[in-house]
Amino acid sequence: LAVPGAAEHVRRLSARAVAEGVRHIVLLAGRGEPQVHPAEDAVRASGASWTILECAFFMQNFDEGLLAPQGDTIAFPAGGVREPFIDCDDIADVAVAALTDPAAHAGQTYELTGPRLLTFGEATEHLARATGRPLRYLPVSFEQYAAALEGELPPPVVAFFIDLFRFLLDGHNAHVSPDVERVLGRPARDFTTFAEAAAGSLR
Repeated sequence: LAVPGAAEHVRRLSARAVAEGVRHIVLLAGRGEPQVHPAEDAVRASGASWTILECAFFMQNFDEGLLAPQGDTIAFPAGGVREPFIDCDDIADVAVAALTDPAAHAGQTYELTGPRLLTFGEATEHLARATGRPLRYLPVSFEQYAAALEGELPPPVVAFFIDLFRFLLDGHNAHVSPDVERVLGRPARDFTTFAEAAAGSLR
């Protein structure tokens, strides 16, 4: 939702949904990103009731996304920043709760995080133990990461990601929220649980 033009797309989609009779909208958004606020505001102004889910870095990025190991290395420009990684299954469970009981969650903006802070290096160590692989985290500069993305993504997309990561990885998101447990009545899943479940696909 931080992509330029996203707010207008969200506005149009929300308007179409309301026109088709949708009464409650749940929006998945980034956490600690002012860039997503226009898209969130578009949902709030849609005429439907709404719930917004602002999420930490997904645990699944380590086996399905941008943090998937290349060989035995996870290279990313996060340095020693600590992040409360969130399991996408928890996000889905919160979304289901909001959609099936909208009266209880209307007008709420939830900050969804895992139960503890980990550096990207510590997360990699959990994956190494779970898989038995010699995985290691390699902190790289933003310039090195941009160079690695060149050839895979168009230059404007690379520039967008680098600007976004410079903002997100400055430490301002290094805190845990109780909202998953508040909504679901149970703690958010720990990274070790994710690592054990993902081990098969990473071996």
